[in-house]
Amino acid sequence: MVPQLGPRVPQRGNGFSRWLGRCVLRACGWSIVGNMPDQSRFVIIGAPHTSNLDGVFGLAAMLALGLRATIMIKDSAFWWPLGSLLRWFGAIAVDRSSPKGLVEQTIDAFERRPQMVLLVAPEGTRKAARSFRSGFHRIAVGAAVDIVPAAVNFKRRVFVVGPALTPGDDYQADLQQLLAFFRQNGHPCRSRNLSRPLRDGCH
Repeated sequence: MVPQLGPRVPQRGNGFSRWLGRCVLRACGWSIVGNMPDQSRFVIIGAPHTSNLDGVFGLAAMLALGLRATIMIKDSAFWWPLGSLLRWFGAIAVDRSSPKGLVEQTIDAFERRPQMVLLVAPEGTRKAARSFRSGFHRIAVGAAVDIVPAAVNFKRRVFVVGPALTPGDDYQADLQQLLAFFRQNGHPCRSRNLSRPLRDGCH
C-alpha cells in the first residue's frame, strides 16, 4: 500500500511511472508508511543515507508516490548531457561562484517557486553518521516551511514518513524532536548532551 498525496503537494509522473515505482519497491520488499502533509512547499530530511542504493530505493519511492522533489547539486555536475537529466529529476544547480552559500541559495529557490519539496540528507555524508548538520533547519526557517522527517529503516525495509514539524527559533528543541523520531525508526543517533559544547547534530 502506497499513501496518496494531497492535491497541494507537487506531483509528477503518470499511472505507469507510479506502477513502476511500486513494482520496484514490492520486488525488493520495501514499503512506505505514513503520509506527506498536504502542503505545496516543505523540506524532507531523509536518514540514514549510507550508500548509493539509498538513492535508488528513494527514487523508486518518489516514483511510487508520484512526488516531485527537488535536490540541490553543485553546478559543476550540470555538464551535457547529464545536466538535462539532473534537471528532469528535479535538481537545482548551486552557483559555487556566488557570494551566497548553499543555505541562502536554497531559500532563494523556495522564494521563486510556489511549489517546492526539497529533499535533504541531514547527515551530509554517505558514511555511517550519528550527527545531523543544521543547514536543513536554517533553510526551513528562512523559507518559512515545515520539516518532514523520513526514516529509512533497513531492518524492516520501510520508509517511515513522520509528522511535519514547524521549525522555531530553538534549534535544539526542534532537533531533539526530530531525533526522537529517527531513533524510534532505527537511526543510530543519540540524544544530545546539552552540557557539552554546542555543535550541530546528535552524539
